[in-house]
Amino acid sequence: MDYHPIPPIFVADAPGLDFLNSVATPVDEEVDWISDGAGLLAWLAQAGLVPPAALAAIRAQATSAELDAVAAQARSLREWFRGFVQKRKGRSLSAKDLRELGPLNQLLERDEQFGEIVASTAEGATSFEFHANRRWKSAESLLMPLAELLARLVCEEDFTYVKACEGPRCTLLFADHTRGHARRWCSMAICGNRAKVAAHRARLREQKNG
Repeated sequence: MDYHPIPPIFVADAPGLDFLNSVATPVDEEVDWISDGAGLLAWLAQAGLVPPAALAAIRAQATSAELDAVAAQARSLREWFRGFVQKRKGRSLSAKDLRELGPLNQLLERDEQFGEIVASTAEGATSFEFHANRRWKSAESLLMPLAELLARLVCEEDFTYVKACEGPRCTLLFADHTRGHARRWCSMAICGNRAKVAAHRARLREQKNG
């Protein structure tokens, strides 16, 4: 299905899981927002992962075939890491899980990040901040922020609270940061309301048959 009419879904409360949710079934058909190079550029822009100037430069320099190839690599990365998450959601990670993260570490080794000190002035006072920047040398550089998202998910998120939506056909994942960790749905707007409507109809049928 074409990804253009439906905006990407960012409901996971964890950017790494939002990347996994870049393919979903929001209505009846599966939508893959990074099904090609143009889709990958659009999703990265909407996720705020790549500076607009860098996206414009890569769009101008790379061919459609090159961008499509990088999108295919992004999808492979997404589905490989989905398997890692699906096997471990609901429990804490352990040291032995690191063995399966080798491909991600290999990808991270290719990153070209560098630090920069910048100055900002507010109300007459100057402060210095450390900014992490990245060199965007080719279309394949677009994979680097995605790899960083997944690495941060592993290092910063408690997998005990990584869950799959309980919607019957939903494939979305999320990090349950609610008090009491009682979240069940990707969102009330998508699956929560569907469940409420289904439960209401079931009660009406019971009353009618009773």
